[in-house]
Amino acid sequence: MDSSKLLGITTFIYMFSSVIYLALFVFRMKKIGLLATVVTIIGLLVNTAGIGMRWLESYQMGIGHAPLSNMYESLVFFTWSIVLLYLVVEFIYKNKVIGAFAMPFAFGSMAYASLSPEFSDRITPLVPALQSNWLIAHVFTCFIGYAAFAVACGTGIMYLVKLRDKGDSPNSLLATLPPLKVIDDITHKIILFGFIWLTAGIISGAVWANSAWGTYWSWDPKETWSLITWFVYASALHARFTRGWGGKRIAWISIIGFLAVIFTYYGVNFLLSGLHSYGAS
Repeated sequence: MDSSKLLGITTFIYMFSSVIYLALFVFRMKKIGLLATVVTIIGLLVNTAGIGMRWLESYQMGIGHAPLSNMYESLVFFTWSIVLLYLVVEFIYKNKVIGAFAMPFAFGSMAYASLSPEFSDRITPLVPALQSNWLIAHVFTCFIGYAAFAVACGTGIMYLVKLRDKGDSPNSLLATLPPLKVIDDITHKIILFGFIWLTAGIISGAVWANSAWGTYWSWDPKETWSLITWFVYASALHARFTRGWGGKRIAWISIIGFLAVIFTYYGVNFLLSGLHSYGAS
């Protein structure tokens, strides 16, 4: 079995995990909570094995590079990061219902990587622009940030859903969600975590750009949208620290910010040409 098949299996494991978490939330089936977590951990382990196997296969082919060089590989790593961060959040807050809002992002990312005809799962040599020791540092930091924003988007949606809870019945569907204050705290902390990693990603990218193209910043579309995304989250954090913003405002910003992430990550590659266009392959 090669890495592509192993990663394909991962897609179905995450689908199963998402379904269990959704069933846990919709049908209030607390007994399957442990199953949901176990399946998710198994998916993460298989995902990790697939990434490691793909890395090994590239060396066996004489290419030898980290599996982070194209859209397929980056989506796989993006998925891995989302799942890892979600499991950390579940462990800290002891609430499995959050998975119903976070794991679908992981499944969607993995399914798109595995099933989309746009991407090839073949291992290919690095293009000259990617032949740098900065590849791992830049991609790793950016995608940890992106993954955090994906989870924050999920908790932001969860907050807006929870707002509809009138508290009429302790057995209602929305009553199973964490209190609004807890969801708000989770969202804020995840955004802060993601912002730190995105900042590191932009800085490492600038250093890499200087070594590759002789300039730290060239206003390439990818760079420009990365900066826009950074400002969206920077504004949210600034407003929270200085004006006490929270609740509904931060929930909406987490969703809008993640839309900016999606455009930065995916839209720019296919809609705007620039120095990063090689990433669309």
